[in-house]
Amino acid sequence: MFIKICGVTTEDDALLSVAMGADAIGFVFAPSPRQVAAQVVYDITRRLPPEILTVGVFRDEHPARIIDIVNRSGVKAVQLHGNETPAQVAEVSTRVRWVIKALAAGSHDLATADRYGTDLILVDAPSPGSGKVFDWGMAADIPGSLRVILAGGLTPENVAEGVQVVTPWGVDVSSGVERSPGRKDALKVKRFIENARAASPAPYRGPDELPYDWADE
Repeated sequence: MFIKICGVTTEDDALLSVAMGADAIGFVFAPSPRQVAAQVVYDITRRLPPEILTVGVFRDEHPARIIDIVNRSGVKAVQLHGNETPAQVAEVSTRVRWVIKALAAGSHDLATADRYGTDLILVDAPSPGSGKVFDWGMAADIPGSLRVILAGGLTPENVAEGVQVVTPWGVDVSSGVERSPGRKDALKVKRFIENARAASPAPYRGPDELPYDWADE
């Protein structure tokens, strides 16, 4: 199972998450209490192991600016968390190999998520970034050909249930493993990753198939 720890703002929290077994680290470039500057992220990403997927999170940002920040920060992937159109996602995809498109649970876009041109679809709460749990049954609308990343109100206590209900390819957590906005709690991170892996759907057990082809490095 693919596990992403998002909203990381410090090198210590990034290294902690990696040490606990995270596959990906997310950095928020959109306006947020967890927003970080590209230079800060660059100083962190260059110290992370090469097998870790680093993800920049954007919301309704111009594709050219997204690409500029990606280049300056050193992240390998982007997560588009706004009202980006399929054309905008496609434009970003020409310059960034791995693009995650986030969609809100209950959105009509879920049923046609394959039109975004990426098979990595993150399903968040109807109010993205709220840290609130939604009806996980809403994720059933996503076309089966896509890899689903479950987010929205996940915690060490409920991630196993969420995985069992949705059977996602991956999970994403931010506030659910924090001790304060932007600062991670080591014990919560550890328990979240352990509980998510223990509940992994059968197709995703064993060595993780990361979305990044390291052979191209």
